[in-house]
Amino acid sequence: MNELNTTDILHHLGENDFPFGAVNPPIYQTSIFCYKNFQDFKKAISDEPNNYIYSRGNNPTVNLLEEKIAKLEHGERAKLVSSGISAITNSILAFLKSGDHIVCVKDSYSWTKNLLEKYLPRFGVTHTYVEGTNTQEIIDAVKENTKIIYLESPTTFTFKLQNLKEISNFAKSKNIKTIIDNTWATPIYQNPIDYGIDIVVHSASKYLGGNSDVVAGIIIGKEQDIRHIFQTEFQNIGTVPDPFMAWLILRGIRTLHIRLEKHYENALKIMNFLKQHPKIENVLYPFDPDFPQYELAKKQMKGGSGLMSFKLKTNKIEKVIEFTNRINYFKRAVSWGGYESLIMPYAVTTDNISQELLPLIRIHVGLEDPQLLINDLDEALKII
Repeated sequence: MNELNTTDILHHLGENDFPFGAVNPPIYQTSIFCYKNFQDFKKAISDEPNNYIYSRGNNPTVNLLEEKIAKLEHGERAKLVSSGISAITNSILAFLKSGDHIVCVKDSYSWTKNLLEKYLPRFGVTHTYVEGTNTQEIIDAVKENTKIIYLESPTTFTFKLQNLKEISNFAKSKNIKTIIDNTWATPIYQNPIDYGIDIVVHSASKYLGGNSDVVAGIIIGKEQDIRHIFQTEFQNIGTVPDPFMAWLILRGIRTLHIRLEKHYENALKIMNFLKQHPKIENVLYPFDPDFPQYELAKKQMKGGSGLMSFKLKTNKIEKVIEFTNRINYFKRAVSWGGYESLIMPYAVTTDNISQELLPLIRIHVGLEDPQLLINDLDEALKII
């Protein structure tokens, strides 16, 4: 567990000796770093994961952010990359070879599924999808050549949870790597490494940045695992984080704990409004007492974020379209995790939508006055 508390990490860790007594960390906007002599130069090149040589590998601004996030996630080391899917891809590829197999939760991020379904088969890697809510289903899906169990808890759009402790215990007994997307809960509300998960990934574009102005990802785990990812996939694929991007995320995480508390508070108010509305079929949010995995949510997480889904009481695409278009304070956009409220109907993702998924609406509850958001939803729901 951490020796420092959250605010110590966010505001003080690694920030004692900035040049000229600067309060904010410098942006080291440089591509290369020089050495005074041959001996120092050679020593650095022989251990690039721990030295500044070329900003494709390490950079002081980037590394400060990595140090903070690693500590927040109770990991030993972190590596910042240029997007959330880059964090996922680097983590998965680093532990696979041709002929290997992955078990993955079915409702995971669409680009994770794209990686499994369209990219990895080119190299002889197969996968099996599972719901993930039953650990035994995951155990039963494992094969002799399974090398990774990939988790996302809660999952995208449906917010299904996995029992992290049970899964990690099983995976360790079979020498299988566990990787989890922890973007929804953030390190403030969930620390999968405490339950034995090996690798944690985040889309830092979401809550870590918090302002919808960066695209980034981060990987956290044990020293040996992050070093392995650095020396294999990261250096070769070259999804390099920019120092200014890292600085923006450093600025954003100063208020992460405060923002998450407000997102959670607002989300509960919106959830309660939607649950009582006659035009809503059901709400999907892990901290709804009626959510099927509510007890597991309370056990594994300290709180929730602003992302939830609900189903409209309609089977007509025209109603879904009209409802979406009538919304004023929820911006129609992908992604989430910024200060603003967003709406994304599942129907915008495909032309061949099932009747089950047609009325599914995902919203991100931002930092606005929750009553303003409730009024907006209430007005739009009149057309259902």
